[in-house]
Amino acid sequence: MNAPYIPDDAPFSGEQRSWLGGFLAGLHSRLSMGGVAGVAPAEEQVKAKPLNILFGTQTGNAEEVANEAAELAKNKGFAPKVAELDAIEMDQLAAMENVIVVISTYGEGEMPDNAELFWEALSAGTAPRLEKLNYGVLALGDTSYELFCQAGKLIDTRLEQLGAKRLGARVDCDIDFEDAASAWLTVTIPDAGSAGASETNAVAPKPQKSGFSRKNPYVSKVVDNHIQSGAQSAKEIRHIAFDLGDSCMTYEAGDALGVIPVNAPDLVDGILTRLGVSQDTYVDGKDQPLGALLATGVEIMTPSRDLIRALEPLAKHDEFSHVVGNGDKEALEAFLWGKDTLDLLNLNPDLAIDVNEFVSWLKPLQHRAYSISSSPKAHPGEVHLTVAAVRWTYNHRVHNGVCSTFLADHVLEGAEARIFMSPNKSFRVPQDNDVPMIMVGPGTGIAPFRAFLEERRELGAKGANWLFFGDQHRESDFIYEDEISAMSASGLLTRLDLAFSRDQAEKIYVQNRMLENGKELFGMLQEGGHFYVCGDATRMAKDVDQTLHQVIELHGGLSADEATEYVSSLKREKRYVRDVY
Repeated sequence: MNAPYIPDDAPFSGEQRSWLGGFLAGLHSRLSMGGVAGVAPAEEQVKAKPLNILFGTQTGNAEEVANEAAELAKNKGFAPKVAELDAIEMDQLAAMENVIVVISTYGEGEMPDNAELFWEALSAGTAPRLEKLNYGVLALGDTSYELFCQAGKLIDTRLEQLGAKRLGARVDCDIDFEDAASAWLTVTIPDAGSAGASETNAVAPKPQKSGFSRKNPYVSKVVDNHIQSGAQSAKEIRHIAFDLGDSCMTYEAGDALGVIPVNAPDLVDGILTRLGVSQDTYVDGKDQPLGALLATGVEIMTPSRDLIRALEPLAKHDEFSHVVGNGDKEALEAFLWGKDTLDLLNLNPDLAIDVNEFVSWLKPLQHRAYSISSSPKAHPGEVHLTVAAVRWTYNHRVHNGVCSTFLADHVLEGAEARIFMSPNKSFRVPQDNDVPMIMVGPGTGIAPFRAFLEERRELGAKGANWLFFGDQHRESDFIYEDEISAMSASGLLTRLDLAFSRDQAEKIYVQNRMLENGKELFGMLQEGGHFYVCGDATRMAKDVDQTLHQVIELHGGLSADEATEYVSSLKREKRYVRDVY
């Protein structure tokens, strides 16, 4: 190594030359003896191997696991890169060497919204060969659904078909996914063989114990719980506000709130009576009495698939056996419609049920996630929900939605409930305060848009705000009418289009209003507008999506294929996002 020197024509004084000469001599000496402490010579530095972690999520769980994977990958010496699946083009995927895919399944075996375009490209006949790619798929799902983890299974199979090689076997995680996901990441990521790996026995980091989460919820006091719907409404819609107290929990407009419910006491009592046991009966392997277990530990409203399979041959009920044995999904759903676990037990009132077996057929009681209907900027220290209480009568017995009626009947003002925040980073107000915002949210789908409007008001945003809202009757179902009217009067809500389906002979829905105002809607999209949908995924969201395509095709002068590509571009730019359930 040649010693550094100062050229004769360098513009330094004698004193400066003397100081710089001493500094350079000392630096040369240290480099000659092995380098400056903490800085390796360039030829000895090892560039960390990249690991791409791609996720598809509807509620945020897969993103949470993807971030956990990134922390583990750093411990292994990788340079992790986390991205949504829809952000990845096929040529980018073909250039990758190591990929971890974390994906949830949405609805009846569907891809989550931010993986839909990726799957379309991956499953197309034009998808590239991927022989250089090593991959692993971690699938999240719910065994209550027939197509359990279908999205993960499809991507895993398709990557294999295109020549990619597995880092490890796919794992399909049920609703209690945390431990299984961490174990899979720990085993799979080291198999990528990072050249820079420093610890081969690292384990996936656990969430911080000090934070509140699904497994460690915050006990919050309810400070408001009142009915929003009118006396003549067929629905019972409530506004519920929780005090965040000293929890230090934060959220943003667009996030969801997880609520840990308690099963209805009358259903718990009914099942205990049917089983012929008392509240304080203990079950093998459980550390709490059966009454408490049925109240807070297991799902007893919706019959589990395990319970259906196990009970069918015992019940000796012809119709039940026929729909189960026939494998007709629609017939089975029709038979189960309106029935809870107690109804199935009562198909054969004379059948004696072993308590230990019965409990083994049940799934753990899960939280329910609700779109938050408040902006933290407008309501510091509080979080608000807009909840429709679900009730129906079957076989002369009142049935109650698990969490909605828990909130409506048992968590009145002053009572407490266990809650936690569930971030939804893809469902946010536009970062640019000047761009238009179009919101479609009938019924309780208005919840996040109340939050969005409050957020924009607090930010002083100048962008136009257009809301499509509807329900059955204006007189009894226009929830938040006073607030929405005030927002319109102030100019915050630039435009409001209402669709009350049963106030006239011909039913009118939000999608009809979209078509009626299609020219203005398309013009707002052309100005950079963001389009949001919240509510029922089964019918409303699909009808709205179809209508959006029609509007763009008609008023954009585009073909059907061009309109589809226009919508796809909105999705890629995160200007068309949904919060549907």
